Amino acid sequence: MDRLLRIGEASKVLGVSITTLRRWEKEGKIKPYRIGKERRYSYEDLMRLLGEKKEDAVAVYARVSSRDQLKDLQRQADYLHSIVQDKFQKVYVIKDVASGVKEGRKGILKLIELAKLHKIKAIYITYPDRLTRFGYDYFVEFFKALGVDVIAVNGKEFKEPEKELVEDLIAVLTSFAGKLYGLRANKLKKVISELKNERANS
Repeated sequence: MDRLLRIGEASKVLGVSITTLRRWEKEGKIKPYRIGKERRYSYEDLMRLLGEKKEDAVAVYARVSSRDQLKDLQRQADYLHSIVQDKFQKVYVIKDVASGVKEGRKGILKLIELAKLHKIKAIYITYPDRLTRFGYDYFVEFFKALGVDVIAVNGKEFKEPEKELVEDLIAVLTSFAGKLYGLRANKLKKVISELKNERANS
């Protein structure tokens, strides 16, 4: 069954103000349903409207694991931007400083928001592990379902610096340590501490 949304919810889905949505209604771009005295908007109608006004835009996504790699982060972003800047009307530049295994990265959430709002047609990355360390194919299928292609411009093979691999290993172990209790957790925390010391001294 099609979802019916209130005007405030509909404006958020479309990424426009309530005033703009009311203007589109007057122009005949969208027709609301009436439930008593209130307007309701069909979610499917909103999706069709988004498809019609989809921007000629893409996103480039760059990621590094730590702040001492900020120069590399900017190089990634600049390189990707140089590839797409003359091909599309708009380019969203999204960057993250976080492990490739970390959930809830701000940049990833921004990419998902742009995809759901039909604001981009593709996401450009240098290598698959810049997007995610694990489950890359699932991310590709997820974005594809939203009508967005994921393009790794340099292919699939990337030899990361040892330090970045250590950063990601620490992130994985820290996650597991938070879910364990007792002796096993203490041993894992000791390993994490040793890895951090080794990273700091390298």
